[in-house]
Amino acid sequence: MSKRSPTLADHRRGLGRRGEALAAAYFRTHEYKIVARNYRCRAGEMDLIVEQGGTLVFVEVRTRRGAATGTPEESITPTKAQRLITVAETYRQEQPGAPESWRIDLIAIEFSEQGRLLRLDHIPHAVEG
Repeated sequence: MSKRSPTLADHRRGLGRRGEALAAAYFRTHEYKIVARNYRCRAGEMDLIVEQGGTLVFVEVRTRRGAATGTPEESITPTKAQRLITVAETYRQEQPGAPESWRIDLIAIEFSEQGRLLRLDHIPHAVEG
């Protein structure tokens, strides 16, 4: 059986998984409780759902290597923002005991071309619904 070469999609998935793992570690060290990872529904996916102080926080993790495709913040289009709101609302409808207070945050992560972490920024209320 031959081994296939990693594709660009494989590299992107790996980069995304690395970013999500860093984001989860960030929230754990900042005393957030991780409620769910990679929540999926018909409307889309939410990378992380965390809770702190009675507020449910839906988290989109955007990870970039190099500057060729723009910053992680720039990747949140109006269409993507609306999809994130719909996913958050769907989750809240499915979880009747969920806190009333909620928001959508962004974790923006950038790596150098060599894979060194350049920054991890937590942006609360990145998407307003």
